[in-house]
Amino acid sequence: MYVIRLPDGTLRVPHSVLAEPGDDGPDAGDDRADRERGGRIIADAYVEIGPGDPDYDRLLGQSLTEQELADRRRRWRDEDAELARRFEEWRAGEAEE
Repeated sequence: MYVIRLPDGTLRVPHSVLAEPGDDGPDAGDDRADRERGGRIIADAYVEIGPGDPDYDRLLGQSLTEQELADRRRRWRDEDAELARRFEEWRAGEAEE
C-alpha cells in the first residue's frame, strides 16, 4: 500500500489494524463469532490526513498521485506480461525435452 496524494493536498495513508479475540467490537463476548473468524481480525485501510497532521511533511515526500500509482500498476502489468511470456516459452521448451 502506498501513500496517495490527492489533488487537494490531502494524503491517504495506509493503516493496518489487528484485533485479537476479546477486543471490544460488535461481537465482543460472542465466542462463536471468535471461532468462526479464526480468533483475530486483520484489516488494511486508508486514513486521510491533512497539512496539520504531525506526520504530513514526512509522508508527503514518499506520496504518489493517483495517476502516478496507476502508471506504476500499468507498468507492472506490462512487465509481468513479458515475464509470463518468457516463462511459457521456457516451459514449452522443457516439455519438449
